[in-house]
Amino acid sequence: MRPEILSPAGDFEKLKSAVYFGADAVYLAGSHFGMRAASGNFTNEELKVAVDYCHKRGVKLYVTVNIMPRDGEYEALRDFLIFLGEIGVDAAIVSDLGVAALLKECAPNVPLHVSTQASVVSAAACRAWYALGATRVVLARELSLEAVKKICSDIPEDLEIECFVHGSMCIAYSGRCLLSQHYVQRDANRGACAQPCRWIYGSASALSMDVAEEKRREELLPVIEDGGDSFIMSSKDMCMIEHIPALVEAGIHSFKLEGRVRSAYYTAVVTNTYKMALDRYFADPWGYSFDPSLLRELESVSHREYGTGFFLKSPHEDANIVSEPGYIREKAYIATAVSDSDENGIATFVQRNKLIDGASVELLTPGKVGQPFTAQGLANEAGDPIESAPHPGMLFKLHVPFTVKAGDILRGGE
Repeated sequence: MRPEILSPAGDFEKLKSAVYFGADAVYLAGSHFGMRAASGNFTNEELKVAVDYCHKRGVKLYVTVNIMPRDGEYEALRDFLIFLGEIGVDAAIVSDLGVAALLKECAPNVPLHVSTQASVVSAAACRAWYALGATRVVLARELSLEAVKKICSDIPEDLEIECFVHGSMCIAYSGRCLLSQHYVQRDANRGACAQPCRWIYGSASALSMDVAEEKRREELLPVIEDGGDSFIMSSKDMCMIEHIPALVEAGIHSFKLEGRVRSAYYTAVVTNTYKMALDRYFADPWGYSFDPSLLRELESVSHREYGTGFFLKSPHEDANIVSEPGYIREKAYIATAVSDSDENGIATFVQRNKLIDGASVELLTPGKVGQPFTAQGLANEAGDPIESAPHPGMLFKLHVPFTVKAGDILRGGE
């Protein structure tokens, strides 16, 4: 069984990027009821267009309806679920029993996928959700790979298992956190997490056993620390690209990639990399060996330090806490091709970040790692030579020594 690659689509640009770079399915949210209020998300009209766009390209579309709604929200939720059934989404991702029951009542044609927010950690819980009509369960990220494998072998054959294999982890249990609510009254369980676990905390004084976030010095949190800044709550990003055979052999049906609030470039690179890894594995499972260039691809996007989550080591062995704050930023997202290259090898791009004539760049195209070259012969839209493309959104032309297709990405080189 070849697993599905399930990519994040925080807005339409990211959706197109995911589809172009090889996603088998995308997951996204409407304007309400999803766990990522900070991403662009989709209006009802945009959802209709997105479903049509994906289905015409053989890609499935799942909608997250995974907040924990209050009683006053159920009337609007009912209308939304009916709408999802009408436009033919491929599944609704749900964490709340009330929402699951309402989905069955209002949109029985929409498959029920159980969100990681439901914290499913056992085959027994999977079977219980299956009895309630679930066709897929997204397991909690706190499980080991051996536990996942055991669950996959102990559930009905037609119940699918989905696991996060790349992206942000949470210091709380599958996102169940009150820290954001404490600091800024933004409920993490209703899609509004401010990610205070990523903030920088330091000792309140030289003699203190407390820490405080740098902008909230009066709010002390007790902790034992030798001194200096503390990153006790900021998790590494999960990266399982080096363990594709083990993930496949565990019986996971869908490889989920986190990142709805990240860039279209991030979506492209991560989707493309995991697609290449799966293609290579299934082309020759017995002869497969990991290609380090795939990890270099994933290091080209903005990310925190990478780890393997809790798949391979328990929290007692490795808490997956970062050693440095913030993101590691690598290659710049320079432009996206808006045309195929012509017979002279010239393609038109739309600028995302400044490009200077003579710069080292790479072309990212589906199924390949970045192809390096020197940007020479930079021209404006009319074909006149220019020294740089400095303005966001401007169109420019560039001779590329490789075939370019609309949708390919130009990024910074070494």
